Amino acid sequence: MTIIDDVLDWANDFDIFHRDYVAEPERTWDELRERCPIAFTERRNRAWLPVRYDDIAQIAHDVEHFSSSDVGVVTINRPGEGALTAGAPPISSDPPVDTWARRLLLPAFGPSAIEKMTPITRGLANELIDEFAHTGRGDAAADYAQHIPVRIIATMLGIPVEHEDRFTEWVVKILQEGFHNIDGSRAALEELIGYFAERIAEHRALPEGERPDDLLTLLIESDVDGEPIEDMHLLGTCFLLLVAGIDTTWSSIGSGLWHLATHPEDQRRLREEPELMDTAVEEILRMYSPVTMARAVTEDIEFNGCPMKAGDKVLMAFPAGNRDPEHFERADEFVIDRKKNRHFAFGSGIHRCLGSNLARMELKVAIQTFLDRVPTFTVEDPDKVTWVGGQVRGPRNVPIVFDAP
Repeated sequence: MTIIDDVLDWANDFDIFHRDYVAEPERTWDELRERCPIAFTERRNRAWLPVRYDDIAQIAHDVEHFSSSDVGVVTINRPGEGALTAGAPPISSDPPVDTWARRLLLPAFGPSAIEKMTPITRGLANELIDEFAHTGRGDAAADYAQHIPVRIIATMLGIPVEHEDRFTEWVVKILQEGFHNIDGSRAALEELIGYFAERIAEHRALPEGERPDDLLTLLIESDVDGEPIEDMHLLGTCFLLLVAGIDTTWSSIGSGLWHLATHPEDQRRLREEPELMDTAVEEILRMYSPVTMARAVTEDIEFNGCPMKAGDKVLMAFPAGNRDPEHFERADEFVIDRKKNRHFAFGSGIHRCLGSNLARMELKVAIQTFLDRVPTFTVEDPDKVTWVGGQVRGPRNVPIVFDAP
């Protein structure tokens, strides 16, 4: 892994991969709000980092000056075929493509679909807990949180759940290691896209009426103005659903369990007052929002005193907005019964997360099942808790101990 030089000035040379930022990003956000609420860097080309709620909201809603069209684009070089480009629609699309791309997916993430997946999620959570409940110890992240979203999104897409290890490996290489290992990340992207091309071909080979009731079939049989969806759009959407549906949600589940393991008063209260689960889930999402999205500046513009140039990237630090004291009372405290909580965990504007209801369900079911099955738990060794950061931040190891039944 490439060694990154230390940051000497966070306002003019920030690095979201820096160990201090990964460990405690809130300290950096507090400093920047006081000094320079929109930081700048040229470490990996020109990029800006707004940390105030209002700035982030304004940028998220300004699709004219801050575009998503070249963010998350995948280029695949195929011998003899030239380069193919797949975005990650709808989040890599601007209107009007974004509008119909989201509309295609709405049925898969509506109330009836979430209701169908809820008992499946609960059953999966129980199966995972069965593996370690009798031992009195486990890893709340590696043994539990990291498996639930992978298997759920695989089930929804209609791809083999037994390929879970491959999905996880691709996501880690793309999201966690991508900036440090470009070649490895690109190879993982090509493997992932190639994998989905095979699955789509298998679905298409089945006669209509005999295809399974899953997301791949939904996409294959959809059309836009009477025309079938182009293959690269299908592949890009599958890429997005797998990648965005895995790391983000397992980070939230892992963060929530880490918080409960390290804050016994919140764990005790949630056990004694289960009616607080909904507000607790929202507070987990606010306090430990995993995702920082990106936008591209479309033309030279001065935004709140910052001279942004066409092609600059803006890193939408939604987690920072969720800690803005101008919008949240006791912003750096976990308030388990917080009533007013208009957080940014699922983004803002036209690219607000389409799968937010699915993620909420997974988070709620995962934590409730854990509390139901696992007695009071604590972190076994704080030094063995590990976090990863960048555009998706969350714990990767949370070793816990508890009294076995």
